[in-house]
Amino acid sequence: MFTGLIEAIGRIQQRQQLDDKTVRLEVATDTLDLTGVQVGASLAVNGVCLTVIRLSDAFFEADVSAETLERTSLGQMVVGDRVNLEQAMLPSTRFGGHIVSGHVDAVGTVASLEPVGLSLCCQIQAPERLARYLAEKGSVAVDGVSLTINSLDKALFSLNIVPHTARHTIVSDYVVGTRVNLEVDILARYLERLLHSSSQSPALESVQQSAGNNL
Repeated sequence: MFTGLIEAIGRIQQRQQLDDKTVRLEVATDTLDLTGVQVGASLAVNGVCLTVIRLSDAFFEADVSAETLERTSLGQMVVGDRVNLEQAMLPSTRFGGHIVSGHVDAVGTVASLEPVGLSLCCQIQAPERLARYLAEKGSVAVDGVSLTINSLDKALFSLNIVPHTARHTIVSDYVVGTRVNLEVDILARYLERLLHSSSQSPALESVQQSAGNNL
């Protein structure tokens, strides 16, 4: 699990095609302290939870499967691209963002960027199927960054990016058309699953039918 509070900006410094379905990424970690990280640990790269297979003081390596390459923006990343980095949260971590699983739901597209005072208004177009999980003033992770939805029009949502976030994440690299990883609030995802399961429950259908017969 992650919080959506980015700890450092890294950089893709090597991309190796292991076979037709797997890529190995070597990520330079810049200022990220890897002291407590071991092989097998999880790190979020642009919001994608990856498993560390090798590391040093200045970089780590992770294998990326075909599923992840297809469903996230990592499939289009090249050497030199900057990425948001966050280590897995600890039980003692100050929880300042929201619960981020590192399992990307879809890739969205930056639709517009407009300065508003010192901040930046960023509009992102998500796939229509994600609209049901988005809510005004709700949380969403964009490339692993925990952000609040300011306004919403179906699957098009607006974010206010404060200067600190722009400086310490790759949001400052965005241009119109940039593809971004999106993860909806995990509570919305499980709530839908719970409601769907309940509606399909034979026991619930029996109770509903019984209630209808008694009317």
